[in-house]
Amino acid sequence: MVEFTDTHAHVYSEDFDKDADDCFRRSISNQVTRVFVPNIDKDSIRGLKEICQRYSENYFPMMGLHPCSVKDDYEKQLLIIYDEFISSNYYAVGEIGMDLYWDTSTFEIQKRAFIEQAQWAIKNDLPVSIHSRNSTRELMDIIKEEKLCDLRGVFHCFTGNHTEALQLMEMGFYLGIGGVVTYKNSTLPETLLNVGLNNLVLESDSPYLPPTPHRGKRNETANIPVIAQKLSEIFNTPMEEIAEITTNNSIKVFKI
Repeated sequence: MVEFTDTHAHVYSEDFDKDADDCFRRSISNQVTRVFVPNIDKDSIRGLKEICQRYSENYFPMMGLHPCSVKDDYEKQLLIIYDEFISSNYYAVGEIGMDLYWDTSTFEIQKRAFIEQAQWAIKNDLPVSIHSRNSTRELMDIIKEEKLCDLRGVFHCFTGNHTEALQLMEMGFYLGIGGVVTYKNSTLPETLLNVGLNNLVLESDSPYLPPTPHRGKRNETANIPVIAQKLSEIFNTPMEEIAEITTNNSIKVFKI
């Protein structure tokens, strides 16, 4: 049986308030049976827990503070999130990382928040889900400088170049591949063809980044097969094999 895994989906988003159950059913109908769910901030914890408890056999929660939520109160937020992290069963620390697209002035506090949460992951032998918009190189340098050599997980929504892909793979990370790979002007297909399937996992990042031909619409986990189909074309490999390899990779990452 073909089984897909979505390694990054915000299924608790208010975008799904009216039809979360329908979205879940569409996901299952499209053989997307495993979904990993990242947290954003203290205010998203409740919704994340509720949806993951509702579909506990299929949805697997993470806990972390998103870099775009790292503001002046980040230390207070981290205390709340850490208390939640240690009080429940989470499968990864995430979504953490750095975002230098919207605001570079918060670089230092984003760095401190990332390091602290990375240490949670190492201490608890859990993977991380890393957001790295306009900051892949910076995060790679931080991981090396801070000697976070035991850090493992996924660089979510990877859109970097061939060199970055190879270096991340050498560091033991997996690359999260989403809708961007289907976009007309994306250079990702060529990059991926040169690095292979061994360190790739699928993700929707729903409700964001819908794949072609769904651009302009809300994204869903049910669209994962569209991304898999694109990888099938890139690697000239049957869809069934793409599903098997990427799901097995997700099992290596999350240990479930």
